[in-house]
Amino acid sequence: MSLEGRVALVTGSGRGVGRAIAMALAEDGADIAVNYRRDEASAAQTVAAIEKLGRRVKAYQASIDSFDDDAEMVNLVEAELGPVSILVNNAGIASRGQSVVDTEPAELQRVVATHAFGPHYLSKLTLPKMREQERGDIIMISSVASRGLGAFGAPYNMGKTAMEALAFTLAKEEKRYGVRVNIVAPGLVETEMGRRLMKATAGIDDLRQLDASMPFGRVCQPEDVANVVRFLVSDQNSYLTGERLYCDGGGPVT
Repeated sequence: MSLEGRVALVTGSGRGVGRAIAMALAEDGADIAVNYRRDEASAAQTVAAIEKLGRRVKAYQASIDSFDDDAEMVNLVEAELGPVSILVNNAGIASRGQSVVDTEPAELQRVVATHAFGPHYLSKLTLPKMREQERGDIIMISSVASRGLGAFGAPYNMGKTAMEALAFTLAKEEKRYGVRVNIVAPGLVETEMGRRLMKATAGIDDLRQLDASMPFGRVCQPEDVANVVRFLVSDQNSYLTGERLYCDGGGPVT
């Protein structure tokens, strides 16, 4: 699954699922643009790990819900690494678990902008040069939340659902240019966000407590999600676009 000669921009890749995706694509030969919003130290750790693989890599600070930040970042990536042919829209934030009645407008704006506006901005900015390359891939990291649409999570549910609508639309628009657009939708993943979620909703500090109730006897790991992405952007995926792949082990064990 060689990605030699391709440049991947992975948003929110300083840690968690984003870092695992960036590492996997680098292992397969891609050069990596590591995006982060605030945690510069974690982004530097990702860069150092990818440098050990012998790939070109740089970190770029940008709040993806800002079009100006995104435009500056894409310009720098293109100048320093080359045109992006793999865009992974991974950066995300959780909503606060409030009912619609209790949700503040600022939270709704922030969460939906991160999950929906950011991917739209970055797709708009990278596609003109992506279309000129032999192949392009856009991956949206969504969530099973868009399927369940559970209570007390309207901003997150709305953001992820809008992200998926964008993906399905782009898949139709960009097929003629050789650009594949697909969605990966994980369930609970063992990340800092996943740990915070379970502590807030179930009072669980150690995700190992959940292993017995999870598919295959363990909580999903960031690398499980990364492996789906590395397939979708590889030459082994020659004919999939406009698809949503759930990475949740088929759902909780019953």
